[in-house]
Amino acid sequence: MLLTQLGLTFTIDPSTIDEVIDAALAPAGIVETLADQKAADVAARHPDADLVLGADTIVVLDERKLGKPTDRAEAARMLRGIAGRWHQVYTGYSLIAPGGERVVGHAISDVRIRDLSDAEIEAYINTGEPMDKAGSYAIQEVGTLLVAEIKGCYTNIVGLPLPSVDAAWRALGWSVI
Repeated sequence: MLLTQLGLTFTIDPSTIDEVIDAALAPAGIVETLADQKAADVAARHPDADLVLGADTIVVLDERKLGKPTDRAEAARMLRGIAGRWHQVYTGYSLIAPGGERVVGHAISDVRIRDLSDAEIEAYINTGEPMDKAGSYAIQEVGTLLVAEIKGCYTNIVGLPLPSVDAAWRALGWSVI
C-alpha cells in the first residue's frame, strides 16, 4: 500500500525464511536481522532486480516483544495489555542493490492506545484485523480508532518507515523524486 502510494512499480515476492531469531537480541537487532534475512532470500531469487526491499515489524511493551497473535485469546491479551498505555513499534528494513550493496536500518515510533472495554476488544477481534498484525492492531485500518496518540513516523507503525527507507534508497543512488 505504501509503495503504491508513492507511484512505484514493484513485484511482491514473500520471503520463505523461517523467522527464527536469537531472543536475547534487542528489538532493533531483531527487526534489522529479520528484514535483512528476508531481503537476502528474495535477492537470491531475483539477481537482476533494481533493488530488493525487506522489512519486519515488532511491537514492544515494557521490554516484552509482541508478535502476531496465534489465536483470539492471545489477541485479546495483547490488546488488554496495550490499552491505555504507550508502547513502541520497531520496523527494520534492508535494501539490497544488484551488486550486493545493502543498507540496513530501523525506525522506532511510540503509540498510545486509548482505554478499551472488553466489548470493544471483542468487536475489534471480530473484524479479523488483529490476527496477522504485530501487537494485534493495524493503525492503517479499523485499528486506527484504537489509537489515541503517536510520536514518530506514522508509516513506521504501518510497517515501513518511508522517510528512513527513502534515505536508504538515496544512499544507494536511487530516488523516488
